Amino acid sequence: MGSVEDFAGQVAIVTGGGTGLGKSIALELGSRGASVVIASRNEEHLIAAAKDIEAKGAEVLTVSCDVREAQQVEELVKKTINSFGKVDVLVNNAAGNFIVPAEKLTPNGWNAVVGIVLNGSWYCSSMAGQEMIKQGSGCILNIIATYAWTGAPGVVHSASAKAGVLAMTRTLAAEWGRYGIRVNALAPGVMATSGASKNLMFDSEKAQEMLRAQIPLRRLTTPEEIAKLAAFLCSNEASYITGDVVTADGGRWLADKGFLELYDLQAAGR
Repeated sequence: MGSVEDFAGQVAIVTGGGTGLGKSIALELGSRGASVVIASRNEEHLIAAAKDIEAKGAEVLTVSCDVREAQQVEELVKKTINSFGKVDVLVNNAAGNFIVPAEKLTPNGWNAVVGIVLNGSWYCSSMAGQEMIKQGSGCILNIIATYAWTGAPGVVHSASAKAGVLAMTRTLAAEWGRYGIRVNALAPGVMATSGASKNLMFDSEKAQEMLRAQIPLRRLTTPEEIAKLAAFLCSNEASYITGDVVTADGGRWLADKGFLELYDLQAAGR
């Protein structure tokens, strides 16, 4: 799937591109020939990530940007156009999340997550989309989660925001297809990145063991694994896919935990 040159001559913006999944996606696109723009609020993360991407032979532009601020997103797109002349791919990966009971979620906590996930994805899509409309082509990929449609305890802010991003994905795909722009979403499974482990409370081996038991494939995913799928969805190999959401979570969203435990007990007794 894909080749080392399938993004040659293309320009990709990856938000949250300094660490975790965003960095892995930027590395994958850069290794396949894209010029990569990585955006993050943390300049130290950007500098370190840029070195790794440049080691793949790719051109890299780092932009300090808080996607919650429309003016900063506008500047991100302007710097991309000034440096590379266009934008072919946008990956809305920037996210914020933490576990909290709904009744204890504060307005500030709600606004922080919705601001990054929903508002940030819209600001980036809107402003990069204007450039894509001018050139008559482009691809937007939104990173969401399966609880955008299943819901989950402790993440009412994130689930609500990602559900909004899923609706945005389908709406923009319907509106912007006439301009040659594809818009899709990717819902990855649990991966033990440093940020996710810390904020979502599965940094211990015991917690990860419990999670693996809930996944039919019995393992967590990796940023590198998801990055390859993201690259596929942004490539010409996926040229007729738009308005869709691709799930890569090892089947977890399909499985009822209680049923899996019962099934495992029965299977062990065979």
